[in-house]
Amino acid sequence: MGEELLKSVADKTVEHEYYIPIPDNYKLGRTKYVIIFGTVMSGLGKGIFSSSLAKLMQFKGFTIAPIKFDGYLNIDAGTLNPYRHGEVFVLDDGTECDMDLGTYERFLDIDLTKDNYLTGGKIFNSILGREREGKYLGRDVQFIPHVTGEIKLFLRNLAMKRNADFVFVEVGGTVGDIENNYFIEAMRELAYEEGRDNVVFVALTYVLEPGFLGEQKSKAAQLGIRSLMGAGIQPHIIACRARNPVSQRVREKISVFSNVPVDKVISVHDAESIYEIPALLKAAGTDEHVLDIVKLRDKANREKEKQLWKEWQSLTSKLRQSRKEITIGITGKYTGLRDSYASILNALEHAGLHAGTKVNVKWIETTDIDAGKVKPEQALKGVKGIIVPGGFGKRGAEGKIACIKYAREKNIPFLGLCYGLQLAAIEFARNVVGLKDANSTEIEPNTKIPIIDTLPEQKRLEGLGGNMRLGAQEVVIKKGTLAYKLYGDKVKRRFRHRYEVNPKYIEQLEKKRFIFSGKHPKYPIMQIAELKGHKFFLSSQFHPELSSRPMKPEPMFLGFVKACLK
Repeated sequence: MGEELLKSVADKTVEHEYYIPIPDNYKLGRTKYVIIFGTVMSGLGKGIFSSSLAKLMQFKGFTIAPIKFDGYLNIDAGTLNPYRHGEVFVLDDGTECDMDLGTYERFLDIDLTKDNYLTGGKIFNSILGREREGKYLGRDVQFIPHVTGEIKLFLRNLAMKRNADFVFVEVGGTVGDIENNYFIEAMRELAYEEGRDNVVFVALTYVLEPGFLGEQKSKAAQLGIRSLMGAGIQPHIIACRARNPVSQRVREKISVFSNVPVDKVISVHDAESIYEIPALLKAAGTDEHVLDIVKLRDKANREKEKQLWKEWQSLTSKLRQSRKEITIGITGKYTGLRDSYASILNALEHAGLHAGTKVNVKWIETTDIDAGKVKPEQALKGVKGIIVPGGFGKRGAEGKIACIKYAREKNIPFLGLCYGLQLAAIEFARNVVGLKDANSTEIEPNTKIPIIDTLPEQKRLEGLGGNMRLGAQEVVIKKGTLAYKLYGDKVKRRFRHRYEVNPKYIEQLEKKRFIFSGKHPKYPIMQIAELKGHKFFLSSQFHPELSSRPMKPEPMFLGFVKACLK
């Protein structure tokens, strides 16, 4: 059907209602598409499911390109409050995006770009720009076919750029959200154009298990799937999220209701770690179901799959082994939503696996320390190390500074991330150097001693104007330092910040053993700081947590966890 459709559209002598933009040299059927929808409720872990299934296909030797769609009208995630939407993940190219792209990077061990992320705002911005340029040849621009056509073009461009065997498309939110309707329609059209053997539809649903009933109920799942089918999408696979394994009876109910064979209605119940989900999907045969649907079973590299699966099992088997446990304190102001610090939690889990320990987290609400309700020594009782994560603004800052002071004086391992470096410099300047009024212009715009400032002249050197420094930048590291021991002479990591250590105060800080061990290759921009003589006192202006992977733990986190174990 797809080839006939394209031949029809290619006939320019006939006016068509079709709008099917296709990249040059794109071949229908070359790339297979796996589309993951959510029903019943958001927050079920579509990104984790999609990443896990994509990982299994990667093990078979296929090239994977994931993409996340979010229906909100923001151009990107840069302005979103972590309390509402989880952490803002930053890619190498500086794209500020949804946290699910971090999940894809960690599972698939690949670096993503702006091409792997699409929002409603981004697609409408592009369409309106094209409309102003007259690119739609005088036609009235409509959701169908133009908006849906541009979405399909975005996916096909990604497939071409990555030379992908599979494009995994995660549709954010749930079926029924008004902002997702046009995207779901685009996926229906994609299957129509690409052909039935080239697109796999997966519905991730939720099976309720109310405590007062003591049994699983499938009605909400059935109604969610009905909404998807009402939009013209017949799922090939249904993944049932639940606290406990979904019973055969419930799976049969959902199967009958949805026209999906019961062996393709799978249970995706809670696991100790997200890295155990691939094993759960493999046991259910989900990866082989996908190959059967797209007729690629004979293309899988079984030898490669066997070897890579063995390595993955070797890693995840450590999750079930008895390990020494340590508690790490994370100070912050978004501690009510764990997704605000998802990458840090993952980086700690990776480091713990490779260091042979289980890392538990104690959340420390620094606004309580600010208000004098809790003293630092009370809040930090029982922790083996302290992390001060990234953040913005005044709220909770003084509480974080008090925690850093406690870690410095008590020789407790300390890891500062972005804002954590800036606050560590302020704490040291106040309490060691003697600059009692030291502060950041972000916290106190009229501070007399701006240890941390925006420094417009440095921004001009970077070519960034007044905006944030975003994305991957190189850091040159000083020999003989802790940072050098962890990274060597240079490292490339991702940044997301506006404020810098003021060069006017660097000499005063370094005279007292506050060493800037990582710097910009050309300019006086400080990017790693450490305290000489301390057990482990290290902070970075970049975000090391964004680069951690299960098989390759981030060196700064691994060094920190090992120091906590000692």
